[in-house]
Amino acid sequence: QVQLVESGGGLVQAGGSLRLSCTYFVKMFGINTVSWYRQAPAKEREFVASISRGGITKYADSVKGRFTVSRDNAKNMVYLQMSTLKPDDTADYYCNTVYGLDNVWGQGTQVTVSS
Repeated sequence: QVQLVESGGGLVQAGGSLRLSCTYFVKMFGINTVSWYRQAPAKEREFVASISRGGITKYADSVKGRFTVSRDNAKNMVYLQMSTLKPDDTADYYCNTVYGLDNVWGQGTQVTVSS
């Protein structure tokens, strides 16, 4: 079983930065790819970024060059460094992983970017 817990959200002005954290709790084996998704009000949940256990990263076009995903396997942490934030980045941000047959989500952390 795996549990994911996000933190680090908040209110920031446009152009500012935030770092989100995702702590994962796993009883047995480590986890592989961890992804970040976001869901804005009245919109579908969308992919933001992902990082494999070995550090291979992928990004949505909308965040390339502004967001950086990283992980510390020793600390069971995954980070999303967000810079040059825009009002369009306002959303609830979730981390996600697939563990065995389970598609696991955290509870989310809210990010609000004011103009």
